[in-house]
Amino acid sequence: MSALARRIRAATIAVVASSCLLAGCADFSATDRSRSAGEFSPDDKTAVLPSPPAPSIPSETPDGPQPTGPCVDPDPAVIATCLDSTSAVLPGQDPQGTATVVSERRTGNIIATRRNGPKTILATIPVDAGGDGGLMDFAPSPAYQEDRLFYAYISTPTDNRVVRVAPGDAPKPILVGIPKGPTGNVGSLRFRSPDELLVATGDAGNPAAAADPASLAGKLLSITDLTSGNSTRPKIVASGLGTNATICSNVTTGRLYLTDRAPTEDRLQVIDTSGTLRPLWTWPDKPQISGCAAVGDTVAVTTARTQHVELLSEPTREKPTVTKPVVALEKRYGALGRMAALPSGVFQIGTVNKDGGRPGPTDERVFRFIPPTQSQSNV
Repeated sequence: MSALARRIRAATIAVVASSCLLAGCADFSATDRSRSAGEFSPDDKTAVLPSPPAPSIPSETPDGPQPTGPCVDPDPAVIATCLDSTSAVLPGQDPQGTATVVSERRTGNIIATRRNGPKTILATIPVDAGGDGGLMDFAPSPAYQEDRLFYAYISTPTDNRVVRVAPGDAPKPILVGIPKGPTGNVGSLRFRSPDELLVATGDAGNPAAAADPASLAGKLLSITDLTSGNSTRPKIVASGLGTNATICSNVTTGRLYLTDRAPTEDRLQVIDTSGTLRPLWTWPDKPQISGCAAVGDTVAVTTARTQHVELLSEPTREKPTVTKPVVALEKRYGALGRMAALPSGVFQIGTVNKDGGRPGPTDERVFRFIPPTQSQSNV
């Protein structure tokens, strides 16, 4: 890990401890849409921030009788309960994955909690949660220890936008005017460096807008001016994104991925250093891919309709062939949303049963998952 990455990691560990222009577009061609990822070319010069580091979380419930009540889930893998519909998760410092920071799409809350522990609201962002909009993703500033800022992708009554939020302050706009529709609003964001924020936008229910270079819908955007109220047009890195666009990174290698739901298929793609989107796999049966996460040589995706966690092997120079995904978890927690990985190999996954599913008594939940290939434990 570089000195810069170590500095960024050290700075952002304090996320929860503080208490409480237009550029050329990379469209999807017929070749891109095939299941073959083609010849693997390693990104040896990738300069990507590692996945957000593990923040500290309020103290765990002390030893003694386990708490009781309607929000206590007997499943030991469940680490957060009785949430509104989740939209993003950020693992805590515990390598076992028992602590998390989770956002609620409809309430605009960003919450820190752990299994059988208290919930601490770190921020509440005003949002318009109509359709599938609301608080769709969040990320701590790379210099959080100094600036205490969260960045978030949200819906307002008139548009989708990127904002930054400081404690006790109103959200400040960073990028406004991203088209908003009755559906297709869900997007995400991730820092690629301390000075570059990548934003994936949904097509706002209009696939034609995703191909239109004049529209910010259905695009992978690069923002390098992170000051509030800036008028700099973001760089369009790639176009043609569908709905539920999600960026994730391998917490081991830093490699970036993007999932979305195109009109004819769901997709998992690699974001190369040039910004080109290179497909790893497509799902013509459209299981409603919700998110992705990666650690080591494992890439995982979640689905809402089929309620799966599916695993693929990350292509390497030695093993460039992409093989069919393996279903590692099926219909145990209902409809699955965004996910995140820890370097230990543990995944955290949020549920979205309140978005048209069948919520159980302790939904929404965040649970930890260890793929069978990584542990013999049944979590």
